[in-house]
Amino acid sequence: MHDDLPLETAPRRMTTKDAWEWGLGRWEAYFGLVLVSTVIYVLATEPVGRSAVAAAVLLALLPWYLLLGRRLLGHEQAGPMSYVYIGGMVVLSGSAALAAPESSLVLFAASPQCFMLVRWQESLVALILLNAVPATRFLDSDPDAGSIASFVLWTVVVIGFSTFFGIWIERIIAQSTDRRNLIQQLETTRAELAEVSREAGVMAERERMAAEIHDTLAQGFTSILMLLQAADAYVGRAPEEARRQLGLAARTARENLAEARALVAALPPAPLGGSSLDEAVGRLTERIREELGMAADYTLTGEPRRLTARAEVVLLRAAQEGLANVRKHAKADRVEVRLAYAAESVRLEIRDDGVGFSPGTARGFGLLGMRERVGQVGGTLDVRSEPGAGTAVAVEVPA
Repeated sequence: MHDDLPLETAPRRMTTKDAWEWGLGRWEAYFGLVLVSTVIYVLATEPVGRSAVAAAVLLALLPWYLLLGRRLLGHEQAGPMSYVYIGGMVVLSGSAALAAPESSLVLFAASPQCFMLVRWQESLVALILLNAVPATRFLDSDPDAGSIASFVLWTVVVIGFSTFFGIWIERIIAQSTDRRNLIQQLETTRAELAEVSREAGVMAERERMAAEIHDTLAQGFTSILMLLQAADAYVGRAPEEARRQLGLAARTARENLAEARALVAALPPAPLGGSSLDEAVGRLTERIREELGMAADYTLTGEPRRLTARAEVVLLRAAQEGLANVRKHAKADRVEVRLAYAAESVRLEIRDDGVGFSPGTARGFGLLGMRERVGQVGGTLDVRSEPGAGTAVAVEVPA
């Protein structure tokens, strides 16, 4: 049955966490390294008073990041709090730069965060604000030409590096978000396909079971009813014949029970248990002769051999269905069954001299189920009949 899929076929839940989120710890290590390096550099190059103030303000960036920045970084839409966080960075870094110009080194860590939180156009505005205090302080110090050139170069390097690095980060986040959305879509599609496959498997199993029940149990019960009715008709006038009919009904009931057990246990059909296909078809022919008292001839040509399990089941079920139709509908005096083994195929033919029918008007489940079974193994089904001229059914499957 397909109601429960194996664990291997159940859709596995893939992670939808952005690669950027997985790597956030590395960026935090980079930010921490720049911050610590800047504090050490300030303490080593500036007078004690100014360096202590600048270092204290720089270190205030750490709790500011932990309290607010960390939960904002990497989000697709961080919201208004992003501007609050960036404003706090501008104030803290600017205050540190007023106390010690070397504190501007922290911008290598602060500037890329702007691109990680807001659009790149807004990030450029934030860069200008972050560099505004160091620039103002420098211009107020009456610099010479060499200092101005050095400052301009330094500012260009900081802004250029931050812009390049920030846009690169923004692209990583965008690509990571696209990838996450694609994975989510793929997971959804995979789950839908798994459900469709499960439903198709359940439907196919139901159809298979319906065909098996029709070809075995239903036909067996029909045969039992016919035998019991015949026995009832002979009870008063021919006790021996009545007992014979009852014996046949009992045998058919036992065979039906064996078929039911085989279906439940998913075993090969009971008629094939321990015997070959040609022997099973011969027994089916003999049974209809005994049940109906009609002439039933069985002919075997070619060298019998084992076929694939599916091919043997298809031929056996076709023989059961064909003979069941003879029993129920044909009102025939004679039936001929022929099983022919050829080099590349096996052909089963069932002919009767009964009332016949118009194949184009047949709507029964039997012929439809037989056609589907034969098609599943790449075989062919040919039904020829007309009212008053008997019926010929031929099934041929690859061997």
